[in-house]
Amino acid sequence: MTSTRTAPRRAVQLAALPLAAWAGWSLYSRLRVPHSLTPPPALDAERRTLDGRAGPLNVYVAGSGAPLLLIHSVNAAASASEVRPLFEHYRASRRVYALDLPGFGFSARTDREYRPRLMTDAIHDVLDEIALEHGGPVDALALSLGGEFLARAATERQGDFRSVALVTPTGFGRSEQFYGGSGSTRGRPGVKRALEYPLWAQPFYDALASAPSLRFFLAQTFGSLGAVDEGLLRYTYPTSHVPGTRHAPFAFIAGLLFSADIDRVYEALTVPVWLAYGERDRFTDFGDLSNVESRANWSFGRFGTGALIYFEQPGNFIAAYDAFLAGTG
Repeated sequence: MTSTRTAPRRAVQLAALPLAAWAGWSLYSRLRVPHSLTPPPALDAERRTLDGRAGPLNVYVAGSGAPLLLIHSVNAAASASEVRPLFEHYRASRRVYALDLPGFGFSARTDREYRPRLMTDAIHDVLDEIALEHGGPVDALALSLGGEFLARAATERQGDFRSVALVTPTGFGRSEQFYGGSGSTRGRPGVKRALEYPLWAQPFYDALASAPSLRFFLAQTFGSLGAVDEGLLRYTYPTSHVPGTRHAPFAFIAGLLFSADIDRVYEALTVPVWLAYGERDRFTDFGDLSNVESRANWSFGRFGTGALIYFEQPGNFIAAYDAFLAGTG
């Protein structure tokens, strides 16, 4: 039988366990987790550094022909590696550009205000670069949250786009309606400031970007662990362990990269739009397409995959995307 004297002592000991675990992880984070790795290039291609509206921006370029712009998603380990299958396929017939968004890959990872405006400006910077080589409009494809940035850029420069493809884009979940003020976000700056507090910022990020965590979230993205592309998984660790890696992901966690007016943006698109999504996507259920499904310039593709359709079914995805492009004239 527990005495009245030992019960409070045991309660204090139990309460101290989480604190001790956190202290141990913080020490491990400081002494054992690498924070200055040098990842290899995500793609075997020419690398260019642009320095425009969005600051130092890394862009991979390969191939010749009509321009195609590829844009990755946003997460703790995001980079142009997420569009690798499409880059490798289309470089044989097109001039392909794949950027690392600000805060990711080989683009600048400084501590600054990460917002949809910055990410959209990065796309404008690449469009300016493409315009130096080509005189015509661009086909562009973006993954997940990158689709919000691409859609905004396309509404601001519709004449520079021939088509827009959105692969498992955000903002189409069941009961999601985003008609906020122009340029507003769904985030809270206070959350970002709290995450960046020096006492716990790096240990928290290191837990988020640990190997088990990266594998777990990638399995959620693919819809199952067995579907995960091992090459993509191997790249997530080094690209998420370089100086400054936590700043953009913390803005993502705080919701600051999600546009509160994105339904207005999607509805403002006048170029041909193809929305492709996987039925096993764990993050967006695509239960509400009502605001765009009846629009003549929108078409849709549904696949029995997770979010990264072209990793799991490259042939089916490319055939469907080519059919869409052929229909745009």
